[in-house]
Amino acid sequence: MTKQSLAALIDHTALKPDTSEEQIRTLCEEASTYQFASVCVNPTWVPLASELLEGSHEVKVCTVIGFPLGATQTATKAFETTQAIKDGADEVDMVINIAALKAMNHTLVEEDIRAVVEAAKGQALVKVIIETCLLTDEEKKAACELAVKAGADFVKTSTGFSTGGATVADIELMRTTVGPEVGVKASGGVRSLEDAEQMIQAGATRIGASSGVAIMKGLQGESSY
Repeated sequence: MTKQSLAALIDHTALKPDTSEEQIRTLCEEASTYQFASVCVNPTWVPLASELLEGSHEVKVCTVIGFPLGATQTATKAFETTQAIKDGADEVDMVINIAALKAMNHTLVEEDIRAVVEAAKGQALVKVIIETCLLTDEEKKAACELAVKAGADFVKTSTGFSTGGATVADIELMRTTVGPEVGVKASGGVRSLEDAEQMIQAGATRIGASSGVAIMKGLQGESSY
């Protein structure tokens, strides 16, 4: 794996509630330097990130929808998506209605995802956060199947704000479930080059991490690359 190919898989992330403007500026500067796939920021920072990355053909602006609980109304998620795109978002990572999934209300879950997909259609890529740490394997499979059925571009493991993050086993399960055409994003707890490599080998095609720079520095220190 080359430096360029690894960077192209990383969503350089800052989603903490107390993230400052200075931190967003640094995030965007680092993303431009390393040519990460995107910066992933809360919706309030999308206009600034879009402005800072204007003219960058490689680094996209990603934001989160219904984050971090997924418990907002479907119409709210759709509106949030529309507004984020107006503000400059190129990608949106939406959280499913976890309670509905666990209650086996698959119709609601699918409609919730589809509303975001429709709001983003032709304008932004959609990743669906299923929050694997709260689900059984059967529920993970169901969530992935519903995301694919609703037209999502990616399924994603975690918000990073619940009880656990990405695991190799979950990435393997998600990849097997969605097949080769849909992206799989590993997010939450991916902090090192070794972590990233394990997720990629398991089937991840995108890595969400606040430690993107550390991951890249790990690659630079590897003589095998």
